[in-house]
Amino acid sequence: MSERRATATVGDVADWDDVRRLALGLPETAEHVSRGLASWRVRDKGFVWERPLRPGDLRALGPAAPRGPILGARVEHLGAKEALLADDPSVYFTTPHFDGYPAILVRLEQIALDELEELVIEAWLARAPKRVATRFMQSAGIGEPAARPPGGSAA
Repeated sequence: MSERRATATVGDVADWDDVRRLALGLPETAEHVSRGLASWRVRDKGFVWERPLRPGDLRALGPAAPRGPILGARVEHLGAKEALLADDPSVYFTTPHFDGYPAILVRLEQIALDELEELVIEAWLARAPKRVATRFMQSAGIGEPAARPPGGSAA
């Protein structure tokens, strides 16, 4: 993620239509709905999803539990997760459920649209097959995808 602050300002608040548009704009992506919640997958590997807080999350977060729509997103590795959490805790957060797992939770109504786009693309790159990711990056004019660590998020 860039070093820009991710917090949205009035007028550019992200919503599920933005997530859908961005995710489905990526190669080989499909939307899947289960139990009324949407997720977006590349070759059947989820990369972003609706993630309402569960009772255990609410207990763990206590009064700090955010209200409003929550987006779950895969990240490349735990270091990327920690960087996002440190970058803007008003946007990015986690719960004990995700301890040790390369995923981040996002207050959708707080993230700027350009940051959402970057997050969705990076989540997609973390899950897309290398050949598909490389082809996308070449067509978009951006660098090669980072090598995935052994046992990393390629699973």
